[in-house]
Amino acid sequence: MGEEDDPQNLKKIAAAAYDYDKDPRWADYWSNVLIPPQLASRSGVIDHFKRKFYQRYIDPDLVVEPMSSSSSSPPARSSAPPSSSTTDDQTRLRNSGSTTRTSGTSTSPAPNPTSLHWDQQTIQFSINAWKPRAWNMQAVQVWFHSVISTKDFIYLIYCLTFVTSHFCLKFALITILCRTLEHVAKFLRRNFSRSSLYTKYLEEPCVWVESNTTTLSILSSQAEIGLGLLLIISLFTWQRNIIQTFMYWQLLKLMFHGPATAGYHRSVWAKIGRTINPLLHRYVPFLNTPISAIQRWWLR
Repeated sequence: MGEEDDPQNLKKIAAAAYDYDKDPRWADYWSNVLIPPQLASRSGVIDHFKRKFYQRYIDPDLVVEPMSSSSSSPPARSSAPPSSSTTDDQTRLRNSGSTTRTSGTSTSPAPNPTSLHWDQQTIQFSINAWKPRAWNMQAVQVWFHSVISTKDFIYLIYCLTFVTSHFCLKFALITILCRTLEHVAKFLRRNFSRSSLYTKYLEEPCVWVESNTTTLSILSSQAEIGLGLLLIISLFTWQRNIIQTFMYWQLLKLMFHGPATAGYHRSVWAKIGRTINPLLHRYVPFLNTPISAIQRWWLR
């Protein structure tokens, strides 16, 4: 059978032809990929994560090859000779390809080994992606800004803010539940899509969660902003915590500017402004000056 009839080759062609820009899940997926800017601008890195996205959401049977060391290593090391592990990986890939072609009558596809463990090249890529490009202030700042703008970091700080608080707000669990539903649905679909239990009981709710991530994100944003308003009200009670309120509003400001959450938060704030601003201008016009100062700090 020719190479053009190889099922994996056809899947790769379909993955390359897929219109990722029109899929809203791609923007959310790419915003959560923690890689420094010098790697994110390389076409080979982008293509690799597009194939991983296609494998997760479109075709779980697509085999995504490990990231090559030439794409993850700095340019100065590109002239180094290929290691023996690369040759072994290429041999293993050729063997797996021939196995797939000769077992055309098999009803179950071969398991993807890359989904079960990380090989040496993937670990090397991850190390290069997570560490700063150089150990100086400018490089560390660039790396840190690429980390703090992701959803995972934002919600880590969110959880720490309320775990260390003596002020019990069950309302804060709404955001955690929304985020948990998204992760659980993706995990079940990726790892148990062929399970009869999943197909019978869990597939429909998981598909609903994955198709309504925008609704869950808007609900989460409304709950987060509502918590900020509740913390301001709590300043006038005996349970007030000035430091926690200040830190949480700094987090809300980060959510307002972060690319992963900015769209949802700005939409909620716009609705609040259309409702509150006419009332403020009409009944308490003397608050215009302090509100303008707060808005300048917020948008800075």
